[in-house]
Amino acid sequence: MRYRVMASTFFDDSQSNLTEYTVSEISGSIKRTVEDAFGHVRIRGEISGYRGPHSSGHAYFALKDERARIEAVIWRGVFGKLKFKPEEGMEMIATGKVTTYPGSSKYQIVIDSLEPAGAGALMALLEERRRKLAAEGLFDETRKQLLPHMPRVIGVVTSPTGAVIRDILHRITDRFPVHVIVWPVRVQGETSGDEVAAAIRGFNALKPGDPIARPDVLIVARGGGSLEDLWGFNDEAVVRAAAASDIPLISAVGHETDWTLLDHVADRRAPTPTGAAEIAVPVRAELEAGLAMLSARLSGGMSRGLDGNRQKLRALARALPSIDMLLALPRRRFDESAAGLGRALRLNTANKRQVFERRAAQLTPATLQRRVLEKRQRVGELGNRAERRVDRAIDRSAARLSNAAARLTLRPATDRIARSRERLQVLAGRSGQLISLLSERRRRQLQEAARLLNSMSYRNVLKRGYAVVRDAGERAVDSAGALSAGDPVSLEFADGRVNAVTTDGTKPAPAKPAAKRPEKKAARASKDQGSLF
Repeated sequence: MRYRVMASTFFDDSQSNLTEYTVSEISGSIKRTVEDAFGHVRIRGEISGYRGPHSSGHAYFALKDERARIEAVIWRGVFGKLKFKPEEGMEMIATGKVTTYPGSSKYQIVIDSLEPAGAGALMALLEERRRKLAAEGLFDETRKQLLPHMPRVIGVVTSPTGAVIRDILHRITDRFPVHVIVWPVRVQGETSGDEVAAAIRGFNALKPGDPIARPDVLIVARGGGSLEDLWGFNDEAVVRAAAASDIPLISAVGHETDWTLLDHVADRRAPTPTGAAEIAVPVRAELEAGLAMLSARLSGGMSRGLDGNRQKLRALARALPSIDMLLALPRRRFDESAAGLGRALRLNTANKRQVFERRAAQLTPATLQRRVLEKRQRVGELGNRAERRVDRAIDRSAARLSNAAARLTLRPATDRIARSRERLQVLAGRSGQLISLLSERRRRQLQEAARLLNSMSYRNVLKRGYAVVRDAGERAVDSAGALSAGDPVSLEFADGRVNAVTTDGTKPAPAKPAAKRPEKKAARASKDQGSLF
C-alpha cells in the first residue's frame, strides 16, 4: 500500500513540471510557427473540389498530387484580380501563405496569385475554354458580320504608346484617310482583358449624334508576344464582348502564327495590325482608278448605244413613207369635201326653205282663225254637253232617289231624302268643277293658238323694218322682174300703208292661167315671208 502511494505521488510531481496550455493557445502557437517557418511559398498541384466562388465571393478548393492534399482558399478581393481563374482538374502553381485554421485543426494555403504549371497547362486551359465557347455558338460563321466597304470612322482598341497604333494610323493615312478614334487600354497584364472588354462595350454604347462619333468598324490590335503575353485576349469577358458587338470587329493580335480566342469570335482576323488597317479601308488611288475606268466604260457604252439607236432610227425612217405620201389621201378627201361643202350647204338651205314654206303655207292667218273658231265651237259644244250630262245625271239621281224612297220601308223617308240630297250636292259640285276644268283647258288651248298665230304673222316681221310690196291687184310682189316702170304699188309697213309708183323695171313674164295664179302668188308670198324669217 505504501509503495503505491509513493508511486502515485511521484507521478503527480512529474506532471506538474509541464506547461499547461488552452486549446486556443496551442492552436495559435501552431499557427504562428507554421506561418513563421514557411511564409510565402509556391505550391504546384492539381485543383480538386472547385465549385466556383462561394456566395461570399471567396473560393475554397484543394491542391493535391499523387501522395498528399492541402486545402486552399482565395479571398474575394484577390479572386477578382487573378489573371488565371481556378478550374477543376487543372495543374496550377499557387503562390501564397501557409497557415492553419484553428476551427477544424487544418492547415491551408491562402493564395495570392495563381498561374498554370507550364505552357502545357496553359494550352490545356485555352483548349478547354475554346471548346466551351464554341459549344455556345460564339465562333459560328453565320453570326459574323460583313465589314463596311468604305467606313467613315474607325475605332481602335490598343495601347496608345506602342508601335501598333502608329503603324495603323500610318497605313490608314496612306490608303484612305478617315477619322480614327483610339480607346487606350493595357494590352498585357492582369487587367488587360477587362479593359479590352470595356472598350468594346464602350464603343457599342455610342449613339449616332453623340459628341464622339460611333465607329463603323472596330480594330482590336496588339503586337506579338508569348502565350502568357497574349493571354488577356483569351479572356472569356473579351470573347463575349466581341460576340455581342453590333459594330463589325477586326482582330489583329500578335503575328500571323499567333492565335487567340478573340480571333475565332471576331468578324475578320488580320495577320498583323498593319494588315487590319489594309482590311478596314480600301486604297483610295485604286478606287479613283476604278471609278475612272468605269466612267470611261460608261461613256463608251453610252456613245455606242446612241450610235446604234441613231442607226436604227435612220433605218426605220427610211422604211416609213414620206409626209406627202401620208397626207396625200387625207388632203384629197379634204379637197373633195371642201368642194362639195358649198353645194351641200346650198342644197340643205333649199330643202330647209321648202320645208319651212310648206309649214308656213299651213299656218296662214285664215287657217289659224278657222282652227281657233273650231276649238271655240268645240269648247262650247263640250260645255253644253257637260251641262246636259249634269242635268241628266241630276234627273237620274232624282229618279233613283224617288224609286229608292218608294221602295224603302225599313228606315224613315227623311233619312233617305237627306242622304240623297247630300249625294246630289256632291254630284252638283263635281259637275261644276268639271265644267270649270274643261273651260280652263279650252281657254289655255285658245290662248296658245292665238300666241302661235301672232308669232307666225308677217306683221311681226314688219316690226323689224321690213315691208310688203303689193301691186294694183293687192297681190304680194316677190321679185323685181314682176314690175315695170310706172306700175302703181302699195308698201305696207308695221304702222301703216303708203302708195308709190315704180320708176324702172322689166317687162313682166307672161301670165299663167288665172285658175292657178292665186295659189302660186300665195305660195310666193309665203316663200317671201319665209325668207324674211
